Amino acid sequence: MPLVENKTKLKLKNNELALGFGVHHLRTSATAMLAAAADHDWLFIDMEHGAHSVHEAAQLCIAALPTGVTPIVRICAGALDEGTRALDNGALGVIVPHVDTAERAKEIARAFRYPPLGTRSWGGPPAPYGFRAPGNAEAQAALNEAVLVVAMIESPQAVGNAQAIAAVEGSIAC
Repeated sequence: MPLVENKTKLKLKNNELALGFGVHHLRTSATAMLAAAADHDWLFIDMEHGAHSVHEAAQLCIAALPTGVTPIVRICAGALDEGTRALDNGALGVIVPHVDTAERAKEIARAFRYPPLGTRSWGGPPAPYGFRAPGNAEAQAALNEAVLVVAMIESPQAVGNAQAIAAVEGSIAC
């Protein structure tokens, strides 16, 4: 089975508008269908301020994949492990809040990329492949390209470092 395309990342690369549908409390599989019906490109699953567990976020991600809506999960700042679990279970993007320095952005980019670009470990065929990935190396290379990693800038320090944060290979600053 081929990798589900990350249409949101493609739109961003082409300087096109990508609309998101924020989810803080909705938990049903219909959530992604509602986002698709409203012509949204991505689902913003908020684990930082919303009431979602990793399990609930994974269910929303898996439900979103066949709709063409990109599942993107915002994790808590110190919970990179939740981000890797979200990616293993259907997310095609991770947003990490409170990124104040380029060094932190580099750490985040490495955490969500497979070697040789990062340190993410392989947990087996992931949801974006319908749990039937091709060979590990091929799947990991494709996922390194497909996954959207966002470093969220939220403080005066981060604003001062925005240019350096945005220059980090493998992440996007917002």
